[in-house]
Amino acid sequence: MVLPKADVVLKNGRIFQGLQDGFVEALAVWKGRVLAAGKSSEIEALVGPATKVIDLAGRCATPGINDGHQHLLPFGMGLRQVDLSASQVKTLDEVLARVKAFVDKAKPGEWIFGGRYDHFHLDVKRHPFREELDKVSPNNPVYIKRTCGHMGVANSMALKLAGIDEKTPQPTGGFIETQNGRLTGLMQERAQELVTRAMPPLPIADLVRGIEEGGNVFRSYGITSVMDAGVGLVQGYDHYLAYQEARRQRRLPVRTYMSLTGGPAGVMDKAFPQGLMTGVGDEYLKVGSVKLFTDGSAGGKTAAMRHPYKCSCGSIGIFIYSDGELNDWVEKYNALGYQLSIHAIGDAAIDQAVNAVEAANAKNPVAGKRHRVEHCGFTTPDQISAMKRLGMIPAPQPIFIYEFGDLYIEVLGEERPAQSYPMKDWIAAGLHPIASSDSPVSDFNPMKNLYEMVTRKTDRGTVMGADQCITTEQAISAMTYNGAYGSFSEHVKGTLAPGMLADIAVFDRDLFAVAPEDILPALADITLIDGEIVHDRKGEVLQ
Repeated sequence: MVLPKADVVLKNGRIFQGLQDGFVEALAVWKGRVLAAGKSSEIEALVGPATKVIDLAGRCATPGINDGHQHLLPFGMGLRQVDLSASQVKTLDEVLARVKAFVDKAKPGEWIFGGRYDHFHLDVKRHPFREELDKVSPNNPVYIKRTCGHMGVANSMALKLAGIDEKTPQPTGGFIETQNGRLTGLMQERAQELVTRAMPPLPIADLVRGIEEGGNVFRSYGITSVMDAGVGLVQGYDHYLAYQEARRQRRLPVRTYMSLTGGPAGVMDKAFPQGLMTGVGDEYLKVGSVKLFTDGSAGGKTAAMRHPYKCSCGSIGIFIYSDGELNDWVEKYNALGYQLSIHAIGDAAIDQAVNAVEAANAKNPVAGKRHRVEHCGFTTPDQISAMKRLGMIPAPQPIFIYEFGDLYIEVLGEERPAQSYPMKDWIAAGLHPIASSDSPVSDFNPMKNLYEMVTRKTDRGTVMGADQCITTEQAISAMTYNGAYGSFSEHVKGTLAPGMLADIAVFDRDLFAVAPEDILPALADITLIDGEIVHDRKGEVLQ
């Protein structure tokens, strides 16, 4: 068979097709798909007068990164909000100064929203108090979220607008903190809904802008696909409508798998009657799973654990639902035919998630539905066996160990964190773990995930569970093929075999040959989606 001349050819480097096919020297792209792959001499014949030739010059190319659990829309919106991330802010005074800078530019009464502060990295080693926010924002409601997204601090005006005072009852699945009989402003888990409901909705156009701006950032890092793990968390059904509008206007920069928020505060009452079932759409924008929460975050000590946190008066975290309530939700969505994405970080929460799927399976088989445990942080061997039997998938964030590992040790001791996010065990069990970022909770840079998976090091150099280190090939596959598998797309993306979508990332070095410490500073030089060059850092192709 005579093949057509290629639209794009990559050569002179190491091209990772996937775990099954390994490496090739050159690859040809035609009409958005991989045309052929092999030796340079074989692919040279496919170069024509109009072919764009990308000389890798010793660099490596991989399938486009599939960030299989993150929050594209909130990330994009956060680009215009107060950035309190640990890399930018080290002290409480800096937190307050950044909030004040936004207040100074706002109209009185306008909401100020920020995120990604981490009390563990602040000089005071605690959350800000509402009175401290009041001093820099007496006339504007303020709400700032901790980096985990499972808690945040509101100032007095925000609490008043939300109707919250010292007499407000504790909400189911949430906690409103008081000290000495006074509100501190800290709202945990579902208590946050009381505040967010008081915020005015944003126009769809603003949400579309967030999707576009966030997606453009992602693909400059080699990310070509994402799962937005909670469509509806930002602004209910408007979140879904914004994705549709972004797609219609050709302003959706990356392929997106939408996990629709379920449960009592979710969007399923609108989504299901509209026929928004798992799999509806195309490979650029597709309806995915239904998202349910069981617990919070380990760093915030709200992840539900079998055994108590250190120095927490016996606290084992927060359960969002009772066992019966979660069983009912899982049974309902499973019976309707949806894939489930169940947020569960602590081992007790993972127990609850696995047991709920087990119960649902007894009434309506779950085979083939690939129900997911999002985060799946502190798993046990018995849970891994059960997940294998039920066809469930862990969707972890190895970067949590890099960014939060030392905090895990502080709140849980050394033994449990060393056993957390066991990528090697999951791979050995055939569970297809989806290595992802949970951005904006953590940094979306895939190099930090890759580095952590091959070293198991925190950002302070602490090694946690070295026996769970995996190879670079396994780690890249977890960030590409496994993300595709978790969204029922492994037949069209996630590898670079002939016929697959030409979603490709070219990095500035050979990630498979360099020392682990040289992975962290690596950059994406070129990104292709559907064979089109959408990012060219050095202007070497798009001239």
